[in-house]
Amino acid sequence: MSRGGEKEAVAASSWSLVQYKSADSTARAGILIGESVRVLPSSWPCTMMEILADWDTYKNKFAAQHSHYLNELPEIADAVLVAPITYPGKLMCAGANYYSHAAEMGTAKPDPTASPFFFLKAPTTTILGPDALIPIPEGDDPNFDWEVELGVVIGRGGKNIPCHEARSHVAGYVVADDLSARGHFRRDDSTSPVFEYDWIAQKSRDGSCPIGPGITPAWQVPDIEDHRIYLSVNGELKQDSTISDLVVGIDGLVAAASELMTLEPGDIILTGTPAGVGMPAGTFLTEGDLVVAGIDGLGEICHRLVRY
Repeated sequence: MSRGGEKEAVAASSWSLVQYKSADSTARAGILIGESVRVLPSSWPCTMMEILADWDTYKNKFAAQHSHYLNELPEIADAVLVAPITYPGKLMCAGANYYSHAAEMGTAKPDPTASPFFFLKAPTTTILGPDALIPIPEGDDPNFDWEVELGVVIGRGGKNIPCHEARSHVAGYVVADDLSARGHFRRDDSTSPVFEYDWIAQKSRDGSCPIGPGITPAWQVPDIEDHRIYLSVNGELKQDSTISDLVVGIDGLVAAASELMTLEPGDIILTGTPAGVGMPAGTFLTEGDLVVAGIDGLGEICHRLVRY
């Protein structure tokens, strides 16, 4: 399998759902087993969004298959992984949702019973695949900061989902990096103090949300909150925590998000980032930097910053 990047992804689970391109340059859904991409049966949908649109049906199909059946699926030798979902209708992000990150940013200790703070990233222009080149725009340096996050992929939509039902709406999980342009967050030319902070300029730069390597079905990692989450820059470990440090957990985030907006199949909720980002020390990403982000059981993504 060719990934076109600096580092192969680690698929620590038995398999995950991916999208890939081969010689025909058309993105198709497949299965990643180890480092091998396997083709889905010809009668199945072509894209991940089509599979997620009927997730209850395909979840049962996947769950019923034994590992030997999946390993017998044909391998695509020239497969190149692309973003596993193109594209979710919504890419929602929870801010300051790790206790350790809130502490390093100098904020008050978050209240786990309070409503989480959400913001949006533009999905079609921010999402890139697991071996991405991140564009640094010409002009003022955006001061890109790294933020490794667990992404929760919705498989069954809903509105006002109760916490105790939230997990039944989750298809699976992805690794993400919520790259943040710190240099464009605060505006000096705002017409009012309420407009002083520009969340779009900070969070929705093109290519600022690489995800992947695939969607690991939720039933494969029922203890996902206990998994390690980490990120390195040029080989230096920057973030190293466990998902259990979340302020509002997965169930609470899904429930709270569904109160604000109707969740739809394929929507992604980014759950927050642990301590270790660059902003407290004023250290940001520059041209040529290589970022590797991972979650045990889900795999790794890597991306290099380039100036266009």
